[in-house]
Amino acid sequence: MTTPLHPSAATGFDQGAAAYARGRPDYPPAIVDWLREALALTPRSRVVDLGAGTGKFVPSLLATGAHIVAVEPVAGMRAQFAAEYPQLTVLDGTAEAMPLADASVDAVVCATAFHWFATAAALAEIRRVLRPGGRLGLIWNVRDERVPWVARLADLVRSYAGDTPRQADDTWRRVFPAEGFSPLQQTEFAHSHEGPAETVIVGRLLSTSFIAALPAAAREELTQRIHALIAAEPDLAGSDRVAMPYRTMAYVTQKIA
Repeated sequence: MTTPLHPSAATGFDQGAAAYARGRPDYPPAIVDWLREALALTPRSRVVDLGAGTGKFVPSLLATGAHIVAVEPVAGMRAQFAAEYPQLTVLDGTAEAMPLADASVDAVVCATAFHWFATAAALAEIRRVLRPGGRLGLIWNVRDERVPWVARLADLVRSYAGDTPRQADDTWRRVFPAEGFSPLQQTEFAHSHEGPAETVIVGRLLSTSFIAALPAAAREELTQRIHALIAAEPDLAGSDRVAMPYRTMAYVTQKIA
């Protein structure tokens, strides 16, 4: 049985797909070697980009040469994906119901997505489509809240989260250890998103699912609060370009008998 999409994802990502594509950072170059080594991706591999969104992780997958099949439940996201990558297949499906045959793929990757569907049912479906020995990769770009101004921005946005699933609350870990999978192995990479503050800070925060789903007046109020915080921060105020620091967290587990 497919779990219904959380309202923040169903509304925020559908309405805010274009903002998501603009505001989200790419992934660090080092993730390509990780995909080759930890997930064993080669030009002969078939990999599912599960919860593919607008295709932010696609450049990293393309660099491995693997054959990519994207699965994404939100129509607005699929439209953005298809416009950006018309040469790739993007399927309407969920983590609990992928339109793929049993044991038909070498790897499944979930880039900044697994927290939305961290359930035993989703892992069972991922196990179903993986070939024996296939790998599951979980990747997130996480804002580095060890930096004080990043922590202040995070506190500002967090107050709007409600019950929206988030990587930061670590509830996704509760499904591990998982039947039929080896223990998770973790790798971390330093990363940053550089550009105008309006893109890498304001645009990124407004692309957050539960923010994109807010009424227009509430979004505008939050935008003003973000601008005020930027103006009050010596490391940010008046800068043409800023760098939002990230930690890219990568996890791998393997399908076992």
